[in-house]
Amino acid sequence: MTISFRIDRILGDRPFAEVGDPVLTVDDEDHGLLAVAGVHEFGSTAPVGVYGIDDLTCRVLLRARYPVHAMAFHPKLPLLVVGTGDYDGGYFFEGELLLLDLETGSATSLIEHELGRQVLGLEWLSEQELRVLMAPPDDWQDKDAWSEGHVAVVHRPDWRVVPSRSITGYDLAGPRRAAPRTDRREDARQTVSGLSANWDPRRNVRAVEELSDGRIVATLDGVQLESWLPSERRQWAVRDDDGGGRDIVIAADERSAWVGLVRPPWEERAQAVVRLALQDGAKLDHLTPAGAVPLVRCADGLPALVPAGRNGERSRLRIRRGSRIYFRETVSTKGEQQPGPGEAWLAAADLESVPVAERPREPREAEVDYLCPYSWKPGETHFAGPGVETADGDLIYAGTVYHGHGLQPSSSFVVRRMVAGEEPTWVFRTDRKATDLDHDMETVYITYDDGEIVGLDLRGGDVRWRQHLAVAGVPVVATALTVTGPGRLLIGTTDGRLLDCSAV
Repeated sequence: MTISFRIDRILGDRPFAEVGDPVLTVDDEDHGLLAVAGVHEFGSTAPVGVYGIDDLTCRVLLRARYPVHAMAFHPKLPLLVVGTGDYDGGYFFEGELLLLDLETGSATSLIEHELGRQVLGLEWLSEQELRVLMAPPDDWQDKDAWSEGHVAVVHRPDWRVVPSRSITGYDLAGPRRAAPRTDRREDARQTVSGLSANWDPRRNVRAVEELSDGRIVATLDGVQLESWLPSERRQWAVRDDDGGGRDIVIAADERSAWVGLVRPPWEERAQAVVRLALQDGAKLDHLTPAGAVPLVRCADGLPALVPAGRNGERSRLRIRRGSRIYFRETVSTKGEQQPGPGEAWLAAADLESVPVAERPREPREAEVDYLCPYSWKPGETHFAGPGVETADGDLIYAGTVYHGHGLQPSSSFVVRRMVAGEEPTWVFRTDRKATDLDHDMETVYITYDDGEIVGLDLRGGDVRWRQHLAVAGVPVVATALTVTGPGRLLIGTTDGRLLDCSAV
């Protein structure tokens, strides 16, 4: 089947959108280029964008595994070296030396050792010689490891053909010297602000919805909720320095919305849920649940707070438009304080049994039914993800198979199953984690953390089409998805943009 997928409108577009909040900039005046590195996000990547200084268009985008500390353009060749790294929390300073080809967009990790090195500084001494400043390999019995480093000069005849993982420990051996860790974030912000007054460090749209009058509302990092007019002008935004908004449930009269707020995973403060006026964002109500909870819109249009389970994000099942309140629950074995693997169940509470009020409903323990084991495959532990209930009462949701060494090939899945059914109707497996999903009458749409969007046949689970998202030829990663009509999608991205899309 031939599908035409297109982006019809972009809201929240602006210069340097791809990198968000800049931490480091390096320019190449001879070729009119500027490299900008963005903040490394917890559990995610650090973006590096290379821009044309004349038009501020993004030419190449790199996503680094670690925070970026150094960058340098090659004096002649279309190459950018990027030094990254971080402390692992135990002993080691690990990281990468990346070589980015500005013509092909491909990046090569050069250090041979599996942990790499934390690269703090880079300077081209000539077309063949690169000076590298690195943190010591570890801080074991080394009190100066956080303020000193090693300098090495790496020589290669032609840096265009340097193989992956070909720079050895011998290449990186060098004398020790003082190496202060300088924060250049303010300089980076001044640089991008000087080039564009419209720069805005928007990041990570968490949810997006459309109102009947054509307005679009969204939550994102640093913003509880924002509203965009059909004219593509932002009407208002409610800032939130503590985290930002996540789930949205629009009231039936579209005069207000309930919003679940995000708090950093290392904070112990309770999550908050707020009710905001859709006219101007004014706060109308506020509640503090007993624990972290997803907020969902049920089939009757009313909001509900969903128990999030004992594994944080990994047990956060979020079923939109459910005829019941569904969640993943781990049941303890009798006599054991901690539940073991394989004891997760799909649980639900009837909407009729939960008191209806203006505030979101939250099921009580006595009202919960345990429907079936959460994993349909004995011996596998399944973590939760986003999902929906279909018109005929089936559940379609995403998840991952637990493995002690991280996400393995084909361990990410989307499943359609009858409630309490032993075997799923269909299962679609991939190697990447799903970020969101929704469906229309024919297609299930799933977005993934590598930027791919996949359309599956609603009935049989077969792939109807798949492609990677891109804006002006630059890859983007979707973090939120809502179907607003047959073949019409609203997509929120990691770089804070809202994409109004068609799949026909």
